[in-house]
Amino acid sequence: MLKNTDEQFGLISTYIHWISAVMVFSLFALGFWMVDLNYYSEWYREAPYYHKAFGLTLFSLTLIRIIWKLSNKTPKDLGGKKVEHKLAKLAHLALYGLLLLIMFSGYLISTADGRGIELFNLFTVPSMGELFANQEDLAGEVHEIAAYTIMAMVVLHVLAALKHHFIDKDETIKRITKFK
Repeated sequence: MLKNTDEQFGLISTYIHWISAVMVFSLFALGFWMVDLNYYSEWYREAPYYHKAFGLTLFSLTLIRIIWKLSNKTPKDLGGKKVEHKLAKLAHLALYGLLLLIMFSGYLISTADGRGIELFNLFTVPSMGELFANQEDLAGEVHEIAAYTIMAMVVLHVLAALKHHFIDKDETIKRITKFK
């Protein structure tokens, strides 16, 4: 089952969800680690290269995810309170918005000096150059705040899923964890 049904998410939505989750955690961990690298570290140039390349990959996957979500049905709600459904929709919108903000601010950081971003030596995403004064630093602040915010949102997302599973005892978590 590739597409979503009224009861559960399809294979494409499920895989995109979990690949995105792994990438978000990995990019956060890499970013957290690499900011303390010094010029003499062997990873000083390599870590940012991989962070940017995987960031671009996640950006592409996020665009595919949004297009897939808009062109595919969403499983019906499985009960619960209306306020929970509204909060869940807002949280998902916030997650998508934060992902895009993180990626755009990362692009602004990386291209402020006029150089493009290499995608695994396949091609280069061109730079628009410095669009505003102090771009690298301001975009860096936004990038960092958004990264920590998305991690907090992910924790809330996981806690909500666990609440549905262990307290409400509904099928919510099973709809995104079954790989049929």
